[in-house]
Amino acid sequence: MEENALPGRANYSQFADRYAQSVPEKPHNALYERPATAALLGDVSGYTVLDAGCGPGILSAKLAADGARVHAFDVTPAMVEFAQARCAGSGVEIALGDLGQPLSWLANETFDRIVCSLALDYVETLAPTFAEFHRVAKPGALLVFSMAHPMRDWIDTRTRGSRSYFETTRFGLRWGGFGEPKPYVEAFRRPLAEIVNGLTENGWMLDRLIEPRPAPEMKTVAPALYDELELSPAFICVRARRV
Repeated sequence: MEENALPGRANYSQFADRYAQSVPEKPHNALYERPATAALLGDVSGYTVLDAGCGPGILSAKLAADGARVHAFDVTPAMVEFAQARCAGSGVEIALGDLGQPLSWLANETFDRIVCSLALDYVETLAPTFAEFHRVAKPGALLVFSMAHPMRDWIDTRTRGSRSYFETTRFGLRWGGFGEPKPYVEAFRRPLAEIVNGLTENGWMLDRLIEPRPAPEMKTVAPALYDELELSPAFICVRARRV
């Protein structure tokens, strides 16, 4: 990967098939982040929803099944193909698109809800992305997104290196849980203020921020992970309203 290239596409192109196969049931996702994000979204029946950074289309398919008109995009071509296969026949429109670039194919004031699940960590500067979300959202629309918890990542010396909490840091780790070879995944860690101020300076009013707790079922299927997440959150989930 080129040194200055955004990491999203390179990350998941390495193991898109393994990711798409594992993530529907992976406890971090199925019993932790996805339920928290879905709870913030609430009822989507009859709404037009943008799934930004849709991955293999798990959330897009659920939104469509719940009665939403869904548009989705992802930066990784293989993920777009997996999402199209998963959502076939559901009416979901899926495109190739980059969160770090203008969403030029989407019209102004189109969406009642925007959801972005664990994808903003691959964008270096959030403010332009939040501005684009604002442009394509209807007045009063909700934006719901999840990200790595900035303090959790800073505590890990592999993530922060020698840098201050207040700096945005690009880092890479080899991910376990997806078979061999372990994929090398790069992301950005940033302070909480950068996330919140990026929202409020681009037309969004913070409505709710949660540090999710694991679902009770995780205690049976992944007890060590359950104990870890009960002690310290891995993600934050945020809901904001378009002003």
